[in-house]
Amino acid sequence: MRKYRSGILVQSQYPGVILGAVPSNDGLLLVDMPLKPEDGRDWIGQLASTGRPKFLALMDHHPDRALGMRAVDLPIVAQEATLQTMRVWPDAFKGSAKPIGAEADSLKRITGVHRAVPSISFAHELKLHLGEREVLFLHRPGPTAGSMWVVLPEAKVVFIGDTVTVSEPPYLGEAEIEAWIESLGELRSQAFDSFILLSGRDGRVDRAAVISMARFVRKIPVRLQRMKNKGEPSIASVAKGLLKDYKIPTARRDLVLLRLQAGLRKLHSRRLG
Repeated sequence: MRKYRSGILVQSQYPGVILGAVPSNDGLLLVDMPLKPEDGRDWIGQLASTGRPKFLALMDHHPDRALGMRAVDLPIVAQEATLQTMRVWPDAFKGSAKPIGAEADSLKRITGVHRAVPSISFAHELKLHLGEREVLFLHRPGPTAGSMWVVLPEAKVVFIGDTVTVSEPPYLGEAEIEAWIESLGELRSQAFDSFILLSGRDGRVDRAAVISMARFVRKIPVRLQRMKNKGEPSIASVAKGLLKDYKIPTARRDLVLLRLQAGLRKLHSRRLG
């Protein structure tokens, strides 16, 4: 666990997503949750001396972060599109049914998914006063239509979810490419020049990582356009080409390639209408 400005905590020990905790004199705001309930209980136990959890922030509806919400009885804050997406999910989830290269793919059938549905949603921006802290929830689509950021103006720290990934490419099946490029441009702007950027997959990232992510995202529609509907072999070729931007350990390469191919296939289908 690492501590950043103003006591903000980041935990990277659990599979899936990297977690955050924002302390205040009136409880904690948790950012995302571990996929497994036992890991969630362990995480909250680690925070016992810091404060009592009061709210949960769900950065988007990716199952690696969303399914863990079902095990915690706290108000969940998410963007409206995330709420609408999760409302229609079945109450049972089986990871192997439609694998997307997520940690959640390994889950056997689980139930109680409805308990993960957010209870507080917003359209564009939500301001929360947590004790002495002001927390801003900003709608910043990109990896999904409902992706959001959690901004702490006083500490100059921002949680950005999957907007930027460094070690591996994210799932692209729900991506809003043009909006994603705009969000990345905002991160490079003067408004966030002095902020610590905390990625939901890699922890702290720098401006060079933002630039590299923008370069990667811009390639996606160009490569898909070149396919000209050639089918599955072309999807595989595009995925392998995009993967050259990342140094993937051999042990994870098959999983990452599956994620990229599954995402590109769905994104291509969406763009065709």
